[in-house]
Amino acid sequence: MGRDNGTLLLKGKPVRDAVFAELSRLVAAAPRRPGLAVVLVGEDAASAVYVSHKEKGCDEVGFHHVTHRLPADTAQSELLALIGGLNADPAIDGILVQLPLPAHLDQAAVLLAVDPRKDVDGFHPENLGRLVAGSPRFVPCTPKGIVRLLEHYQVPVRGRTVAVIGRSVIVGRPLSLLLSLKGAMGDATVTMCHSRTPDLPRVCAAADIVVAAIGVPRFVTRDFVRAGAVVVDVGINRIDDPGHPKGTRLVGDADYEGLLGHAGALTPVPGGVGPMTIAMLLGNTWEAMSRVEGVHGRG
Repeated sequence: MGRDNGTLLLKGKPVRDAVFAELSRLVAAAPRRPGLAVVLVGEDAASAVYVSHKEKGCDEVGFHHVTHRLPADTAQSELLALIGGLNADPAIDGILVQLPLPAHLDQAAVLLAVDPRKDVDGFHPENLGRLVAGSPRFVPCTPKGIVRLLEHYQVPVRGRTVAVIGRSVIVGRPLSLLLSLKGAMGDATVTMCHSRTPDLPRVCAAADIVVAAIGVPRFVTRDFVRAGAVVVDVGINRIDDPGHPKGTRLVGDADYEGLLGHAGALTPVPGGVGPMTIAMLLGNTWEAMSRVEGVHGRG
C-alpha cells in the first residue's frame, strides 16, 4: 500500500482494475454480454470525456455498448422517445443519461422516464427510495465506489463516526444512507453536513472519516480533520496554476498537501474516487443483466 509522508493513499486504480478483471471473468462465462446505453445531449466537454471513459471501460470488460449523441437543441419529446425505446430493448440492461442536460430539458422528467430496472446510475426515485428503505437495488455509482474503496483498503466503517460534507442526491445523501445501513461496510454513525451546518470544522474534526463532496477547491483543511482520521475527497476542481504546463490543474475538495502527514488515509485527486465511479457503473450494469438472466457474481 502506498504512503506519502506517513499517510495511506487510497488509490482507485488498483481497485478499479480488480473490479474490471472480475467483470471480464464473469462476462466470459455469461449467457450474453451485458448491454449499456449512454445518452449524451449537447457538447459539454467534460461530459464528452466521461462518456469516452465509459466506452473504454465497456470495451475492456467485454460489454455491449451504444452511445446516442444528440444535439443540444434536442426536444424533450425526442429524448423521452429514445429512452422509451431503450427501455424496451432486450439487448440493453443499463441506461445512463449523462448529466447535466441542456437547460431547456426537464432533468427530473428525463430521469423518471428511465426504467428503474435499467437505472444503473441509481438516480430514479424508486431506486433512491429502495436505498432509504434498506433494500437497495442500484446504488449511485460514486457512493458505491467509495464504500468499495474503503473495503479494499480495509478501512473499518462499522461503529465509526462519519461526517459527509454535501447533501446532493448524487453523492452526499445516498452515501450517508449507505454507510448507515446494517452490515460490515455500514453500521456507521453518519452526520450529513452542508452549508448551513454550524461550526462545520468542529463537527468534522470529531469524525473518524470525513467525506468532502462540496465542490469547493481545497475546502477541507487540517482544521476539519483530527490527526489520523480518514479523508475521502470526491471533488474534482480545475484551478489556475501558472507553473503547470497546461496553466491549470485538478484539485479536490480537500487540501491534499496540507493533509499529508496529518490524515491517516487520504484519496488523491485525481486517481482516488474517480476511477471507482465507472467501475461501479459497469458493476451495476452487470447486476442488471444478472437479474434478467438469473446469473450470479459480484463485479
